[in-house]
Amino acid sequence: MALAEDSKDILADAPFGIEPATPSIGAYITGLDLAREQPDEVIAAIRAALLEWKVIFFRDQPLTQEEHIAFGKRFGELEIHPLTPTDQENPEVLRIVHDKDHKGSENAWHSDVTWRPTPSMGSILRAVEIPSVGGDTLWANMEAAYDGLMDEIKKKVTGLEAEHNFLRAFGHLIPAEEHEATLQKHPKQYHPVIRTHPETGRRAIYVNVGFTDRIMGLEKEESDFMLELLERTANRPEYQVRLHWEPGTIAFWDNRSTQHYAVSDYWPHRRVMERVTVAGDKPFFDPSK
Repeated sequence: MALAEDSKDILADAPFGIEPATPSIGAYITGLDLAREQPDEVIAAIRAALLEWKVIFFRDQPLTQEEHIAFGKRFGELEIHPLTPTDQENPEVLRIVHDKDHKGSENAWHSDVTWRPTPSMGSILRAVEIPSVGGDTLWANMEAAYDGLMDEIKKKVTGLEAEHNFLRAFGHLIPAEEHEATLQKHPKQYHPVIRTHPETGRRAIYVNVGFTDRIMGLEKEESDFMLELLERTANRPEYQVRLHWEPGTIAFWDNRSTQHYAVSDYWPHRRVMERVTVAGDKPFFDPSK
C-alpha cells in the first residue's frame, strides 16, 4: 500500500529539500533550522517524508536538549526510557555515552523498545560528540524485507505473535536476583511477527535480534529457525542505508518499519549521542491490508 493521497500531496509541496540516500530507505532533509518552532505544515511534511523514506537525516542542527525535546513533542508524547537516571534534568533525553571504559553494545539489529506494550513510533537521535573515524549507524527497511520473503514463509508466519523480553538486551546490566522483579515491572510482551503500519497500511517484519525470544505457536526448533531467517533479512544491503555522523547530525526514524544497527568500531574513542523517543501504539496485524 502506497502513501495516502493527502500525504503524497503534502510531500510534493514540501517546504524543504529532500535528497534520497538510497532507492529503498533514507533521505536527507535540507533547508530547515530545527532549533526554530516549525509551522504545522512543515511538521506534517516532515512526517510524510518519514513515512515515505523510513529514516530522515538533518545536518548541522546544533540543538540544545530543550530544543531537541520541543522538536520531538511536535510528533507526539515522548517516552522516558527506564535506563535514564532518575535525577536527570531532562528525563525525556536518553544520553548514550561510549568510551574506553564503556564499549558500544548497540551493534545488533533492533527496533527500539519492542518490549513495551506500546513500542515507540519514532526515535530522534542527535550526534553530540563523535569519533574521528567510525561510529556509523545503519537502518534496514523491514517493509521491503517483508516484500522479499518467499510466499511460503509469509504464509507460515503471518498472523503469529512473538515474545519480546526486556531482559534479553538489558539483563546483563541488572543483578540476577533482580530479574524477577524487573519482569514484574516490564513483563514480556507479545506482538505480531508481521505488523501492519497504522498510517500507511504496509506490512513489515516485526521481530528483532535485540528483544525477540520466540514465535508463539511453533516448536522451539522451528521458532529458532524462523526467527533467524526473518531477523537476518535486515542484513541485506539492498534494504539498508548507512549514515556517517557529523556533530549536529540528527536522524529521525520510524520504529514501526525499520531496524537499526549502531556500528561499534570506534573503541576506545568517545561517542556521545542523545535520543528522544516518540511514543507509539500497540502493534497489530490487519489481514485486509
